[in-house]
Amino acid sequence: MPSCVGSRLHPGQGWSSGMTRYKLIIEYDGGPFVGWQTQANGPSVQSELEAALARFTGEAPLVHGAGRTDAGVHALGQVAHFDLEREWQADVLCRALNAHLRPNPISVLSASLAAPDFHARFSATARHYVYRILNRRSPPALERGHVWWHPVPLDAGAMHEGAQHLTGKHDFTTFRAAQCQSNSPVKTLDRLDVARYGEAIEIRASARSFLHHQVRSIVGTLKLVGEGKWRPADVKRALDARDRAACGPVAPPHGLFLLAVDYGDDGQARPEPK
Repeated sequence: MPSCVGSRLHPGQGWSSGMTRYKLIIEYDGGPFVGWQTQANGPSVQSELEAALARFTGEAPLVHGAGRTDAGVHALGQVAHFDLEREWQADVLCRALNAHLRPNPISVLSASLAAPDFHARFSATARHYVYRILNRRSPPALERGHVWWHPVPLDAGAMHEGAQHLTGKHDFTTFRAAQCQSNSPVKTLDRLDVARYGEAIEIRASARSFLHHQVRSIVGTLKLVGEGKWRPADVKRALDARDRAACGPVAPPHGLFLLAVDYGDDGQARPEPK
């Protein structure tokens, strides 16, 4: 894939509202940021993107993201949208944003024209996350800050067995952060797979939407199964308890990546995991 791709725009292609909506696919290292969302206590991915847009375009658009990743959480395929009064060729916009984002660890992978009713968050039909655990005695050197290092041997097969109790539609109160703002704890988890690749264990989760800390809470719980402290069936007992106290420890943020976001028949290519 080219370093920066996008659909070309030409005069007269704007919408009747006088604004043009753009869609971005973005990857970033979440380590230096307080999360996706703009906050008063430090730099965020959203605020850095808005600042880069302001420097390049002279406008001050609000950037909407598909997933409000927490502090320290990374993205390989975050999706965002914003509106501009002036029309730009999308490939020019993409390259300019990357130039203005330096030296932040944020990269715009693609830019494209979006329909006026497209919304990065509310139009999404599925979100895909991957959590990576480095399961070996020696700590990481090259992947530090991008994996959860766990030196105690883990049984990935038992973790996968336990994970299957969580797929489908459930009340996920046990795996929901106290500060979660979702209207309901009921979510449908379409996929939850655990697999070992050499020294790495990957937990992949897919759903239309997730509760705050849901994936990290699930990973911390499955880690107990991998250690042999819990049996796979204990995961179901924790789920059925509908009690936050029944959850295992919350896994640290730096092993979690927002992998991709789906938009039905949108046709936008999705980046694959590296």
